[in-house]
Order: sequence, then structure tokens, then C-alpha cells
Amino acid sequence: MRWSEFAVKECVDVSNGEKLGSFAAADMEFNPTTGKIEGILLETARGAWLKKNARQLALSWAMIKKIGPEIVIVDTHSEKR
Repeated sequence: MRWSEFAVKECVDVSNGEKLGSFAAADMEFNPTTGKIEGILLETARGAWLKKNARQLALSWAMIKKIGPEIVIVDTHSEKR
């Protein structure tokens, strides 16, 4: 899957059903020696107007449980970072 296809998906936390945001403005973390994706930094606004109260949520690749056609389901309680 290309990043352009992944970026249009919404992120939902399975533990509480909360919509965390979109991957459109997310950053990826890579392992410098292997080149594998280790995690994604997702910008979450949570009702913020013009990103005033925006914060970043670090998701490890292991937190992703399912990638569907429109959403990505993650479990933020499965692994603490």
C-alpha cells in the first residue's frame, strides 16, 4: 500500500471508539539500520480550532490492528510508548 492511499484513512481507537484523526498530516518513524517503519506520529486536534490545542500521538506499528478501506483501527492500550 502506498502512503498516498494510507494518508486518506481515518484512525479510530478500538479501546474507546474515539476518532483520533487522519493520517494526512502524520509523520513516520523509521529504524535507521533496517529501514522498517517503527511508528507513526499522528497529529490529533480533539476539538481544537485552527490546531490551537493540537498534540501528537505516537503510535507504534504494533498498535495497528486492522487497515480497512476507509479507516485504520488501532489499540492504544495494547502497548505503551
